[in-house]
Amino acid sequence: MREYGRRGVLLAASLSALAGFVDAVGFMTLGGFFVSFMSGNLTRFGVGAALGRWDQAATAAGIIGLFVLGVVAGALVARRAGEGRRSPVLAVEAALLLTAAGLCTAGWTAAGMVAVVLAMGVENAVFQRQGDVGVGLTYMTGTLARMGQRIATALCGGPRWDWVPFLLLWAGLAAGGALGAVSFLRWGVLALWFAAGVVVVLTVAVRRAEARAERAG
Repeated sequence: MREYGRRGVLLAASLSALAGFVDAVGFMTLGGFFVSFMSGNLTRFGVGAALGRWDQAATAAGIIGLFVLGVVAGALVARRAGEGRRSPVLAVEAALLLTAAGLCTAGWTAAGMVAVVLAMGVENAVFQRQGDVGVGLTYMTGTLARMGQRIATALCGGPRWDWVPFLLLWAGLAAGGALGAVSFLRWGVLALWFAAGVVVVLTVAVRRAEARAERAG
């Protein structure tokens, strides 16, 4: 992840923390289904189908489909705006989370969760490169595998600290999940307003950085 620089790594870690926060809120709202961790939902789908609990299987499948739709939308925005610009994708994510928070506040929790899942799919296009996911922000299995590989490389005489950015992503997701759970216990699903506000702030900060780079370049 060295090619993203320090600011890029910090942005990625912040977004991973956000994903953990939102996933915890969604998990507790939906009674054990995930809004950003699709491997977990795939397991729920398989177990539900095997046990004949078709309502659970259908819920898991629906969430997975919405997530993929969000990824498609984010990828299209990234392509249209230029993959070097991250603020347009962040703006879409912010709009979706604001919509989700508003819907949940109005009592339309199910519709709000639809917007949340779409937002988490969109987030994975923030670091899109050549049409592919540059940094996985809402899931950690691949991140942990890469961290382990970088640690092995360091032990064999390679770069000593290339594993640290992956550790930051993991730590961000874990910390965000804990904060999201605590926030849900206090404010319920309305904790999504905090997540939406964070993405708005990140969008503005990234856009300003892009504007400075455009003027300098």
